[in-house]
Amino acid sequence: MIALTENEIRTAVRAALAEDVGSGDVTTLACIPPEESSVALMNAREPLVLAGLAFAEAAFRELSPNVKLERLAEDGAKLPAKSPVLRISGQTRTLLTAERVALNFVQRLSGVATLTAQFVGLLRGTKTRVLDIRKTTPGWRRFEKYAVTCGGGMNHRVGLYDMILIKDNHLAALAAEKPNAIAAAVTRSRRLYPKLKVEVEADTLEQVAQAAEAGADIILLDNMTPDQLRQAVALVAGRTQTEASGGVRLDTVRAIAETGVDFVSVGALTHSARAVDLGLDFL
Repeated sequence: MIALTENEIRTAVRAALAEDVGSGDVTTLACIPPEESSVALMNAREPLVLAGLAFAEAAFRELSPNVKLERLAEDGAKLPAKSPVLRISGQTRTLLTAERVALNFVQRLSGVATLTAQFVGLLRGTKTRVLDIRKTTPGWRRFEKYAVTCGGGMNHRVGLYDMILIKDNHLAALAAEKPNAIAAAVTRSRRLYPKLKVEVEADTLEQVAQAAEAGADIILLDNMTPDQLRQAVALVAGRTQTEASGGVRLDTVRAIAETGVDFVSVGALTHSARAVDLGLDFL
């Protein structure tokens, strides 16, 4: 699991507040006396898996260090509709001005966690694990990958630096290499980065065989049918791990897992997750 630091959470929240508040929350400044205080609850308005509560807390604390916060749920919790997740007490101006930024973070990250949990639930009883990929919101990758783990998924590589993934365009650039592009790419990768895992994308069963023979740690089976996936798993015969990728949906993921692959990578977890519905209700 990615461990988010207080500093990166605070930095992201400060940028979001600067974007939203600008020179001042004119409505709140005009309407609410500075001495006014309030209590509010952040509530889940639909069933969800919670993620990102620390961002909400940071938003309120950034505007007032004296605000009182009481967590009523924790990240990773599966909550029914109408569940309270955070109690906030303090200056009314603080609660109103931080409200949208706090909700934006929790709604977006809980949406990622909730969708991930749906995929994970559909694979119950199989050995297959759900992976995220790099199709993330720019600047939010670590946050969204953290939310994936809150939903029970696993993180694939975080960026281009922590794992070698030899894809179709890498192989196209090495097409003239002998004995084949995959063998050449794996050999060079092992030589230069001996401590990193090496994964190879395969579009055909021939490439699957080449990747297994080259000693890849993982073979990414790209856009294969369930029948092709079963053949690939049989061909690998336990020599390496397998990952199915490409257009994986909630209505297809179970059939994919039942082919025997070790992992299913799902871009939709981070590029298409719907923000879930939470609200801030004054008491």
